[in-house]
Amino acid sequence: MSASPRHLALFVAFSGTGGVERVTLNLLQGLAAHDVRVDLLTVVSRRGTPPVVPWPNVRVIDLGVKHSQHAIPALVRYLQKEQPEVLMVAKDRAVRTAIVAHWLAKVPTRLVGQLHMNMTGFLANKPFYQRWLRKAPMRLLFPSLDLIIGVSEGVADDTRQVTGLQGEKVIAIRNPVITPELFKMAEIAPHHPWFKEDIPIILGAGRLSPEKDFPTLIRAFGHLRKSRKARLMIIGEGPLEGKLKALAASLGLLEDVAFPGYEANPFAYMKRAALFVMSSAWEGSGNVLVEALALGTPAVSTDCPYGPRETLDGGRYGALVPVGDDLALSKAMLKTLDEPLPPAFLREAVTDFTIEASARHYLHALLSPLDGEAPR
Repeated sequence: MSASPRHLALFVAFSGTGGVERVTLNLLQGLAAHDVRVDLLTVVSRRGTPPVVPWPNVRVIDLGVKHSQHAIPALVRYLQKEQPEVLMVAKDRAVRTAIVAHWLAKVPTRLVGQLHMNMTGFLANKPFYQRWLRKAPMRLLFPSLDLIIGVSEGVADDTRQVTGLQGEKVIAIRNPVITPELFKMAEIAPHHPWFKEDIPIILGAGRLSPEKDFPTLIRAFGHLRKSRKARLMIIGEGPLEGKLKALAASLGLLEDVAFPGYEANPFAYMKRAALFVMSSAWEGSGNVLVEALALGTPAVSTDCPYGPRETLDGGRYGALVPVGDDLALSKAMLKTLDEPLPPAFLREAVTDFTIEASARHYLHALLSPLDGEAPR
């Protein structure tokens, strides 16, 4: 008689911003390939979209509230009834909620926090009281967790600094970014007319917000345009769109800079770009950089905290330049266009970011190795 599948639960707020939600669904796809049963506990905000889960061993449970901080009663009821072996919770606010619910439920379920954010970078320019309101609860409550998983070594180190926790209680596991669907979608021809012309396209992608520092990328492109023909495309939407377009106009670049907005299939763009550039001031992991490398596209990045230095192995798989240095970024872009690294070599950088590899590492951390061995 075979043993029952191991039982774990994930608690995630689907807020509509996309990044964590996408990674969660990728992780579920990887976990579903193993002999486990998973409960996805969801809080769906007014801007969020309920997840669609096609895997038979994954059950979606809507907790019936619009904000994770209101989910304590529902979490207590779930924990007391189902008692999964492990409850993993994404995002620091939801983690705080789960800690309180776990304490009230008085169950033996192992409690694990999953953090995607570079908290120090996110709070750097916030007023003191906002920094205190975000960090103090983490320092007070997070020691009661059994484990904290950061999505990069940098996020794990940052979490240790914020919480005061040390040792093996805080670990890093790469995001499950690379899926079979990514490669299928990359084969679809992009609809933008620039890809029908023989002019190199430099691509940036992400929310048009301060942490992505697209002004530095636009200024760097301005320097590069003085010495060679190229075009810059930045896909994404956000509050700085008007300012970014105004900057491109002031530099006389509007004919060679495009802002297509949100793109449901950025992989088609990535695969055909001559160069992908991440100009961020800070990151948690930098998923778009991983996606570009998985498609064999040469990349350049700022050496921002955290993620790019790990992904590019200190510059082995792509140049790293100081944050905000448009001249250094321009030189690195130009050199990479002239001397691109081979696609097969670039793909080596991101093997740990496949859903299969990431799911094995998560199972090893959350439960115990399914085959008695550490994941490879």
